[in-house]
Formats: sequence, structure tokens, C-alpha cells
Amino acid sequence: MIQDIFPHVLHNQYDPSRKASPDSIVLSFHANDVLIKGETFPCVKDFANINAGELIYLFSVDDDKHYFLAREEFDVLPEGFEYINVRTLRNSGLTEQYIAFVCYTAVQLANWYRNNKFCGRCGTLTHLDRKERAIRCECGNVIYPKISPAVIVGVTNGDKLLVTKYRTGFAHFALVAGFTEIGETLEQTVAREVMEETGLKVTNIRYYKSQPWGIVDDLLAGFFCDVDGDDAITMDEGELKIAEWRSRADIELQPDQYSLTNEMMTVFKEGKI
Repeated sequence: MIQDIFPHVLHNQYDPSRKASPDSIVLSFHANDVLIKGETFPCVKDFANINAGELIYLFSVDDDKHYFLAREEFDVLPEGFEYINVRTLRNSGLTEQYIAFVCYTAVQLANWYRNNKFCGRCGTLTHLDRKERAIRCECGNVIYPKISPAVIVGVTNGDKLLVTKYRTGFAHFALVAGFTEIGETLEQTVAREVMEETGLKVTNIRYYKSQPWGIVDDLLAGFFCDVDGDDAITMDEGELKIAEWRSRADIELQPDQYSLTNEMMTVFKEGKI
């Protein structure tokens, strides 16, 4: 999965005392586009005019790669660098996995900083907390990074797995998925989402693994479960264009190894579940 970056290690502890040096890596975003040249992010020294003191420390990879966020876009870019959509980087297949993970994690924080420049309670300009990764307002409002829980569901029917394709957007086979509602457990989300998208009842709900998916602020929780009773599918045609049972041999995997969804389809296809 995208977070499996061994031998690299992500150190995500917030450290407001860390200051950018000429060799510090600068992450700059335009919406979900990241400034990059090939597989290389710019460093502070690549910019002719940059205020290193205004950069925000995000995280480090290993002990020598320190990443800082530029909150404002640059009018003049370092030679050879351009803004490229982070999904495009992922789909290119040319990027080292840890670089894709850096992008997905950093864009989550970049959007959080951008979306909370002003307080949602009183409208006042906010400021960064000096001790923890939080944004504060003088009115007392404290804002932490947004994390949205969601589920990925592998519904089994003997030696068959329920696979889907979205009506729009992602083109490859996937599994039932959805966000957790207020007042709902993850297990209740599993049952509700499967019923809403396919009209099936499920039982024996069991946890598999989790995954951060920063580009949409998700923390994904993977579950397997069994169909309960009638296995006739009633597909939500507004959400999906395909929902069908596939035998292990007929499961079509996604083109990369980044997603929890693809790992779950893989372990079922290989008979490990």
C-alpha cells in the first residue's frame, strides 16, 4: 500500500522549532498539483527569492529529508519545475512509492492550512499553534487536521468476491466503500454502505487493515464480510456502473500496489482470505 515505504521511514511528529536550511525540501501546491521536476522536489536554495522563515515544517523522511510547506504559490518557478497533479504522479508509474506517499500526506496538510486561514466560528484571521499541529483563533477555537473515517468492504460469497466500478471517476475495479456517518460505528458503516450500493445484507464483519489516503483526508478501514442470505444484487445506478460477483481467477486487479482496495482484492484472489 502507499504507506508501505520501507526502507524509508516517515517521521510525522510536529516540530515547530525546526527551521528550513538551504537544503530543506519545499513542497508547494496549487490545489492538488505539486511543484516537482521528474521525481525531485525543489529545495530552498533553488528559489531566487524565498523567505525560509515563512515555511511550515511538515515532516521528515528518514533522517535527512526534511519537508517544508510554502503556504503561498510562487509566481516564478525554479528552472524545469512545474505543477503536476498528485494523482497523475501516482498513475504514471514512474514515481518511487515514498514520493507518492509524501505527496498524498503533504497535500492533506496543505489543504488544511489553506482552508483554515480564517476561523470558521468568528471569521477572524487564525494563527499557528507553537506547541502542536493545530490552528488557533483568539476566540478560543482550536482546529486540528481533518481526518475522515471511511470503509473499504470485501463482500464474499463462498469463492466469489463482490467487485464494483464507479459510474464516474476511477476507471478500475474496486470494492464497496463509503464514509462513516455521525453516530455510526465502522461496522455499521460496512452494513449500510453494502446495502445502499448493492442491496445486500452482510454478516461476519471482520477487520482487515487500515490506510491513510491524504488526498481526500481519509483514514480507510478495510473489512471483509459474508453475504447474508439472498445474493441477488440490486445496484445503485447513480453511484455504480458495475456490481457483480467474481470468482478468484476472474478478479481484475488495479494497475498499482498503492491502495488498500487493491491489496484486499489481491489477497482474496490468491486464496489468502
